[in-house]
Amino acid sequence: MLSRWLVPNKRDFASLSEREVLSLAIAAEEEDGQIYGAFAERLAPTYPATARIFEGMAEEENGHRRRLLDLYKERFGDRLVPIRREHVRGFIQRKPLWLSSNQSLDAIRQLVWEMERGAEHFYQQAAARTQDADVRKLLGDLAVEEQGHAQKADELETAHLSDDDRKAEKSEEDRQFLLTYVQPGLAGLMDGSVSTLAPVFAAAFATGDTMQTFLVGLAAAVGAGISMGFTEAAADDGKLTGRGSPVKRGIACGVMTTIGGLGHALPFLIPSFHLAIVIAMAVVVVELWAIAFIQNRFMSTPFWRAVIQVVLGGALVFAAGILIGSA
Repeated sequence: MLSRWLVPNKRDFASLSEREVLSLAIAAEEEDGQIYGAFAERLAPTYPATARIFEGMAEEENGHRRRLLDLYKERFGDRLVPIRREHVRGFIQRKPLWLSSNQSLDAIRQLVWEMERGAEHFYQQAAARTQDADVRKLLGDLAVEEQGHAQKADELETAHLSDDDRKAEKSEEDRQFLLTYVQPGLAGLMDGSVSTLAPVFAAAFATGDTMQTFLVGLAAAVGAGISMGFTEAAADDGKLTGRGSPVKRGIACGVMTTIGGLGHALPFLIPSFHLAIVIAMAVVVVELWAIAFIQNRFMSTPFWRAVIQVVLGGALVFAAGILIGSA
């Protein structure tokens, strides 16, 4: 399968035994409980009511872990299988909390919704394929409970958002749209904008021909779009995470990658090389700062970290293209 080639060294969920599924669920509940506990500790000084909600959610996840562990010990003994989310295809690789220390309350609420929606889908898929009646019952019960947990994110709105904020707040459909279209699209836009800088400007300074440069940029943008689209679609079928159709996510990622790559290639449709290169350079400056803003606004990346990663990194890629083209 294409997904096995693009996401190597991972197991297909369908290949897991009941023992491995229970071990995976235990590890996942333990991790989620730790995340909620960390959120509670971080928010306690500013949002004590919200912190208490997260403390309760952490305790509920610990309760799930204990129920799963009791059943596991009854069926398979005391030794757990060392398997975690990152070992299975289809699970989102979560960013460590220490890299997300400046997340806004709204970003945390979105993450909570994504975590609980993913847990619900995981238990639904696991329950559907197990043959043991007791295991199936527990997994089904946990799926229902996780569905209720997703509503916890909405409880944060009641206590901490103003009327204007509530009007602008995401409904469940909006959040799913963010998960299926916006996040893959933003990732593609950023990749396309940065990854095509070197080939476009190398071609420009090597040939001095605007049309040839545009064709190189077009090829690089379309190629990057196809690659990113297939990678996004194959990496996650959406069944475990609830991120939605892999085809829709792949199209969103691929199209936005292509658009990101075309931004600084389109100026080379101008016949005058000097005018085209000036406009293209101006577009690059705008692109890099816009990407840094997007990372800060929508992906909870601290602003100056985004500037270093995107603006400085993009500038180095841009300089590499010029140096190679001028050699």
